[in-house]
Amino acid sequence: MIKFSEVTKKYNNGQVIALDKINLEIQKGEFISLVGKSGAGKSTLLGLITLEQRPDEGQILIEEQDITKIRSSDAYYLRRKIGVVYQDIKLLPARTAAENVSFAMEVNGVDDSTIERDVPKILDLVGLKDKINSFPNQLSGGEKQRVAIARALAHRPVLLIADEPTGNLDDYNAEGIVELLLKINQFGTTVLLATHAAQLVNKINKRVVTLEAGQITRDQALGKYSL
Repeated sequence: MIKFSEVTKKYNNGQVIALDKINLEIQKGEFISLVGKSGAGKSTLLGLITLEQRPDEGQILIEEQDITKIRSSDAYYLRRKIGVVYQDIKLLPARTAAENVSFAMEVNGVDDSTIERDVPKILDLVGLKDKINSFPNQLSGGEKQRVAIARALAHRPVLLIADEPTGNLDDYNAEGIVELLLKINQFGTTVLLATHAAQLVNKINKRVVTLEAGQITRDQALGKYSL
């Protein structure tokens, strides 16, 4: 589904190498934990997938399409295939949980009848059926992140990227978010989780890709991870 071939990304006029000749393949339906310390290159790698950044060298294929050749004006079509959840939860404070999800669907041109039908189903999937009319200030940190995940799922992406989604949560809520990501993966969505939380990665017990100083130093099918 995703293939990185000799991908390099540099900053500061080439003085800082964020990613160095990365080769990586992700199959459809996989759940991958992308791990490494701060500055290892995790966010850069994710940014290349979503076209927020462009590589300096190499090729990136998504569903056999070379995204390095996609024009910025056409990036929208690729991003519709990808859902993204960040550590920094940015919900619309004046909108309910349902309205936050429906707004994402409206932006993508979904018709009103589909929104009315699907929003309750999506919120039920993430365990928030009883919070459908709650505003962000009425939700816990874990519940807010679940709304963010629901919003990312609104356009039925084939790939869900979660960039440190548990970074601001306590252990209990962090484990709940990981369980939800695993549930989403079971429905066939490819999940790419970037994190430095070794305890959570080891509980997931799926493929782990380790980045260090911009290079992949380990790729384990069911490996354990420690800093």
